[in-house]
Amino acid sequence: MALAVLVVTIVVVYADRGGYTDSSDGRVDLLDAAYYATVTLSTTGYGDVTPVSDSARLVNILVVTPLRVVFLIILVGTTLEVLAERTRRQWRIGRWRSAVREHTVVVGYGTKGRHAVSTLFGQGVRPESIVVVDPQRKVVEQATLDGLVGVVGDATRTDTLLRAELPRAARVVVAPDRDDTAVLVTLTVRQLNRKATVVAAVREDENAPLLRGSGADVVVTGSGSTGRLLGMSALSPHAGAVMEDLLTYGSGLDVVERPVTRAEAGGSPRACADLVVAVVRGHRVLRYGDAEAAILRLTDRVIVIRSAGTPA
Repeated sequence: MALAVLVVTIVVVYADRGGYTDSSDGRVDLLDAAYYATVTLSTTGYGDVTPVSDSARLVNILVVTPLRVVFLIILVGTTLEVLAERTRRQWRIGRWRSAVREHTVVVGYGTKGRHAVSTLFGQGVRPESIVVVDPQRKVVEQATLDGLVGVVGDATRTDTLLRAELPRAARVVVAPDRDDTAVLVTLTVRQLNRKATVVAAVREDENAPLLRGSGADVVVTGSGSTGRLLGMSALSPHAGAVMEDLLTYGSGLDVVERPVTRAEAGGSPRACADLVVAVVRGHRVLRYGDAEAAILRLTDRVIVIRSAGTPA
């Protein structure tokens, strides 16, 4: 818009160039008209090119001066808009940082990261409590369109994770495209937060011990898990379909972890309304057939299989 105002002013001055004088050579060409329009709209006004005829002065009063006002309004208005937007953004960031607690940080918003977020949604996690960290700005913009909080940057760097408020996070999902990046991110995460649950994804089984040694609580191997599911499906397509159903949250059957109720405490896992497959006692996972899991305690948590949509 400012450029359009400048062009209009140049055309007006050049059309009436006979009514202007240049102190250097007495006449005004196209370059002189552009120079005069520029210094006039910017209110600099050196006075070396001036209107001398009545018509030129009248045009300056009725046309050039209003265009100068419009030009200044555009520049000042744009500046104020930018400053106001920056202030609003900083205020929103500051407010979010002061309020965020026990949130989830997802490193990498590719196929794995998006499916992880979708599952978190299905389990009742609020979008505003999920922070996506990715080095690609377009990916982060997509995450913000999905209602998430986005941070652009390299997650192997401490300053990037600090912007995601990782020291106060409760869960971290590490799902980058490369296994070596996953190791570096996990090491950085553990340096900043010792208590958060860290779940990491790798492509190759041989890299899983590196992730566990770096501090990951759970390591999911993409190629290995896919291969095992393919082998199971080849021998028993129905078993493979059931496993796929269990892995797809919100459809068919779901695997859910929940606390033991008072009515269930002191009883057997078989007496529970849901199908119990494991008992979580402290930091240990007891399989269904373990003798220690025969009697449930009130402080236990159980991992069950239930129909999708069943209330907790």
